[in-house]
Amino acid sequence: MKIVTWNINGAKARIDVLTTWLQESNPDIVCLQEIKSVDDSFPRFEIEALGYHVETHGQKGFNGVAILSKKSPDEVTRGLPGDDSDEQARFIEAVFSTERGALRVVSLYLPNGNPINTEKFPYKLNWMARLERWAEARLALEEPLILAGDYNVIPEPIDAKNPEVWVNDALFQPETRQAFRRLENLGFTDAVRNVSEEAGIYTFWDYQAGAWQKNNGIRIDHLMLSPEATNLLESATIEKHVRAWEKPSDHVPVAISIA
Repeated sequence: MKIVTWNINGAKARIDVLTTWLQESNPDIVCLQEIKSVDDSFPRFEIEALGYHVETHGQKGFNGVAILSKKSPDEVTRGLPGDDSDEQARFIEAVFSTERGALRVVSLYLPNGNPINTEKFPYKLNWMARLERWAEARLALEEPLILAGDYNVIPEPIDAKNPEVWVNDALFQPETRQAFRRLENLGFTDAVRNVSEEAGIYTFWDYQAGAWQKNNGIRIDHLMLSPEATNLLESATIEKHVRAWEKPSDHVPVAISIA
């Protein structure tokens, strides 16, 4: 089974890129972030025509997450628990039945947090704390669980071409990286780092200053696996070539294969 996370940076603006990629990559489950549309205006018909079921948690103009799947989920939950006042659409969870039992998949879009001297950075850290509490409770179910998404976290210096540029950025703050590490310490595995410790592995290249051409990237899109999911992991790859397509997202798909 192939499971992919991708910050699409506007589903309607990139629908041609998305449908072309779906036909080329042929994933079983896709976790999208930054769909930037309300549920009713998401371009579901083009996607459903390719044989995918569509579940969205949208928001007008920005944020928004979705899960596309060849098999319909049994359960879908929208919104990260822990703060009833939080209206930002950043979290959707789906449960699928398989021959081996339940598979739980989350598409998440973690807050950016910049500038760090504003209320946006505490919101980011509070959101990560809520995710940690939620994830710890879900781990008790002892199911394959995949937390896939744009984390807006650069875990280590090796995950940036020029880490010194990011020292004052919310993505690379010590508190941000510590929160990510706490998630790992609960028992989650970073799928990409589980298969490769190489430098130069990135998932995002800014549109500005020729970042793509210079390979000036960062790795901020992650698939975090519960122990039960890690036991099923066969491979993890980054479909970097998609960044060179016409009208691309500034992120690229990150894929895993599980047994």
